[in-house]
Amino acid sequence: MESCGSDSASGRFAISDGVSAFKAPEAKNASTTLAWMVGLLVTMFLGITYLAHLHGAVPNELTHETVVSQIARTVFGTGPFYFVIQAATALVLVLAANTAFADFPRLASFLSRDRFLPRQFSSRGDRLVFSNGILALGFFSAALVVIFRANAIALLPLYAIGVFISFTLSQAGMVRRHLRLQEEGWERSVLINGAGATLTAVVMVVLAVTKFTHGAWVVLLLIPLLVLLFQVIRSHYTRVAEQLSLTTAAKPIPVRRLTAVVLISGVHKGVLPAIELAKALAPDNVTAVYVNLDPDQIERIKERWAEWGSGLPLVILESPYRSLIAPLLRYIDEIESRYHDDQVMVILPEFIPSRWWEHLLHNQTGLLLRTALMFRKGKVVISVPYKLGR
Repeated sequence: MESCGSDSASGRFAISDGVSAFKAPEAKNASTTLAWMVGLLVTMFLGITYLAHLHGAVPNELTHETVVSQIARTVFGTGPFYFVIQAATALVLVLAANTAFADFPRLASFLSRDRFLPRQFSSRGDRLVFSNGILALGFFSAALVVIFRANAIALLPLYAIGVFISFTLSQAGMVRRHLRLQEEGWERSVLINGAGATLTAVVMVVLAVTKFTHGAWVVLLLIPLLVLLFQVIRSHYTRVAEQLSLTTAAKPIPVRRLTAVVLISGVHKGVLPAIELAKALAPDNVTAVYVNLDPDQIERIKERWAEWGSGLPLVILESPYRSLIAPLLRYIDEIESRYHDDQVMVILPEFIPSRWWEHLLHNQTGLLLRTALMFRKGKVVISVPYKLGR
């Protein structure tokens, strides 16, 4: 009964967040739905409370039988109608769980639109739903089930604290709104929402104190951390917007010179398309670079380059400590320092295996180089893939 009642009570947030999903007039239809839901909730709560008191039904931790099950067994016995009641209770819980998956993605999209969550949460999938929110909720729900070993009683303190914090904040927010706008009848609305905020705040404090050692401390710790995370995310998006804004932008300097640097790990068929691309982009200023990690192979590399290098110069970088990334980065910095009006293009020839597991059989030099160059300003990195067949 406790979980069903809590789920039904918190379902009003799903209606509040989903007003735009109702048929026109949206606000009126949402208000009607909310009124019906509250009426059904009050009726069911009072009815179940009366029957539980009448028949002495209380939660039984030994048999793990719910109050609703005890009432149904006492009233109808263990006949078919008893199982109908059990199935209906399970259906209510399934619908309550589905409400979370319908509403959380929409709520996350609102937060994402206001830059408090990653922008991926505001993108709709190919089924026109907020798929990233559904996946995130599914992941965290599964994690809670595993951590608490599917014990709903252990999860109730976490849920109850979160629900009553939401109730308190929403009612307090309405009080602030009424005080700011002072629309017609705002005094009565302030009293109603103020009373609601006070009652839910008292319940929240009582739950936090009595259930602190039963798991409530997790929510009390997690909520401030989430608020801090939201602020960090918003600060990031604000900084990005400021740096990308055109209000402080100067006219770009025209590119007068292109310098192409082709990084090769050997001379093979996968290198040839990268060479042709470099020649097309910077016909007069292309250099190939090879890091000498194996002195025994250097003469073979020179011979093959003389035949297949299209007459381009080949720079061989010595690396006595067998470091690959550091010599390349130093050489690229040296190239960039020669001119002040050029654009350095780093071209990475890569061969792509035909099967996903074959990637594990090769080193990820291209990925390491792209990662290292990504954080260096003024570099253009071009990857030229050569796809291998089966």
